[in-house]
Amino acid sequence: MKVLITGAQGQLGFDCLRQFRKNPKIDPIGIDVADLDLTDFSLTEKYLRKCQPDVVVHCAAWTQVDLAEKNPEKVFLINAEATGNLARICQQIQAKLVYISTDYVFSGTGTSAREVDEPKEALSVYGKSKALGEEYVQRNSNRYFILRISGAFGIHGNNFVKTMLKLSQTKKEIYVVCDQIGSVTYTVDLARQIEQMIFTDRYGIYHVTNEGFLSWYDFAEEIFKQAHQKMVVHPISTEEYRKMVDNQAYRPLNSRLSKTSLVQAGFPLLPRWEDALSRFLKELKENE
Repeated sequence: MKVLITGAQGQLGFDCLRQFRKNPKIDPIGIDVADLDLTDFSLTEKYLRKCQPDVVVHCAAWTQVDLAEKNPEKVFLINAEATGNLARICQQIQAKLVYISTDYVFSGTGTSAREVDEPKEALSVYGKSKALGEEYVQRNSNRYFILRISGAFGIHGNNFVKTMLKLSQTKKEIYVVCDQIGSVTYTVDLARQIEQMIFTDRYGIYHVTNEGFLSWYDFAEEIFKQAHQKMVVHPISTEEYRKMVDNQAYRPLNSRLSKTSLVQAGFPLLPRWEDALSRFLKELKENE
């Protein structure tokens, strides 16, 4: 199976490429923006027709949530239009498409876990662009997996865990938001899940995050605990944080995602987030 991975230099793309290379049944090809401009339809079509992948795992995206508010046209071009182009081409060459989406497609009201088919009411430019990307995938392809993830962290790139560990080198106390509740996603675990999915035809929308709900405050506390770092973490509300830090995009307060569709399709749940964090910290230490 020939698998093309876009955004191969990002956290998830890097781990997908690394994971797929271990599988003798997969011939992985990783590309990034320097290799192909996905916003150019003709170039993308030419590349994919020449490459003829069986599966495209679309990890490439604009993910800088706050910066997206100042660059809406570029963000929609990358996250929505380019995704729609990719979906059309995949349909033409009969390739499966895996589109990585986000919890930000939801408004974040209430306290219950969101099902995959609930209305999307994104609050931010980033969330709206990813929601439109989902619509384009559904409209232009019938062989797709839309995977909504949240709070991704992996060895290759920046993330919340690395930020917390870096802060511990210069600070003794920090303020972390405590009223945004959701999940986090270790890209190693997600890559393994994608690896299983692409060998099936159980298409649809899935929520794929590590098990357990938590706040960013909870996550920070556990990071310092497992890393044996002394740090005083103060809980702070989203509104209080917005007053402290300018130019913040609106984020969903409730990012709890239901795994019902994952279970019904017969896919395994990802490990608990505490276990994922433990393995990631071990990976970080081994890479030092």
